[in-house]
Amino acid sequence: MKSATCIAELRDIASRKVPRAFFDYVCAGSYEEETLRENVDDLRKIKLRQRVLVDMSGRDLTTTALGKKISLPIALAPVALTGLQYGNGEILAAQAAHEAGIPFTLSTMSICSIEQVAKATGKPFWFQLYMMRDRGFIAELIGRAKAAGCSALVLTVDLQVLGQRHCDVRNGLSVPPELRLSNVLDMATKPAWILSMLKSKSRTFGNLAGHVKGMQDVKSLAEWTATQFDQALSWNDIEWVKGQWPGKLILKGILDIQDAKLAVKSGADAIVVSNHGGRQLDGASSSISILPAIVDAVGSGIETMFDGGIRTGMDIMRALALGAKICLVGRSYAWGVGAGGKEGATKAIDILAKELDVTMALCGYKRVVDVDRHAVERFSHGQPPGTWT
Repeated sequence: MKSATCIAELRDIASRKVPRAFFDYVCAGSYEEETLRENVDDLRKIKLRQRVLVDMSGRDLTTTALGKKISLPIALAPVALTGLQYGNGEILAAQAAHEAGIPFTLSTMSICSIEQVAKATGKPFWFQLYMMRDRGFIAELIGRAKAAGCSALVLTVDLQVLGQRHCDVRNGLSVPPELRLSNVLDMATKPAWILSMLKSKSRTFGNLAGHVKGMQDVKSLAEWTATQFDQALSWNDIEWVKGQWPGKLILKGILDIQDAKLAVKSGADAIVVSNHGGRQLDGASSSISILPAIVDAVGSGIETMFDGGIRTGMDIMRALALGAKICLVGRSYAWGVGAGGKEGATKAIDILAKELDVTMALCGYKRVVDVDRHAVERFSHGQPPGTWT
């Protein structure tokens, strides 16, 4: 794992170490995976503009997110079941993020609980919230995030109904794993993963177990969550959330200009331009193709973050150039966790940081906060809707 030179190599290592059902869970997109592929492909179509004979000494990658200084324009995105990529995966990723000086976001559907992550890190982190029908439970969950000292609430707004990932159905994905012969045989070939799980603080949904009335076993918890996503969620509910949460509020899952304008009116502090990593509406625009139009529409009215397809530091540079304040990274660090726990997460962050540093220098920028649209070539004709011209 120490020899990994890029995120793709961390992915390959994770594919050998993590049971297939959980590895596929992280990798997959919904249905035909068109949007998943275009998230990556559309980023790579954007050509960076090389500059020469510019003094590049003393480069600075620091920026701010929600008014706080961070060492890199990166935050670790919420990834469900990270604790099944490697035992205590959420805790280890949070520790790696804190040591790197960047935010970590804990998923509602994490294996390690809010309290476990808070106790193990002793530092603030962001908490991602799925709105469910049981508002009493959601109010309790927000209260737990406040008690744990979470510094921001990331409300995911693009999961009122769940998109299907075919591989999850084929693999019989469940928590804990369904005891199919193929799954048992697969896990038997992953001794390091088994050892990490034996040391894990939790092997179920840590934020749900023990907090849902009438739910005694893991499978019933899983069934409960499948029916609990709130299909009636609307902009009117943002006010309710703000009434429960006094801190910074981020709306994740904005992919439309009108929705971005409504987000500004809602009083949220930031939005994340995202299509849920291609895991929800297949056939939707790639995140990068709509980012410039949203940035132009909202201006300085709200902080605009980006999520979708980041695999390299060059991708981060592209998103920053098109107006993102910071980039949320999901699969890239999850593969690092699967490849080697905390060491792997740290490696993923380090790879992205070094790639961004070199890219910024070769594009003629000394400070990441100065990166603008002059860092990329203009898009050619035939690009997806929403691209800048």
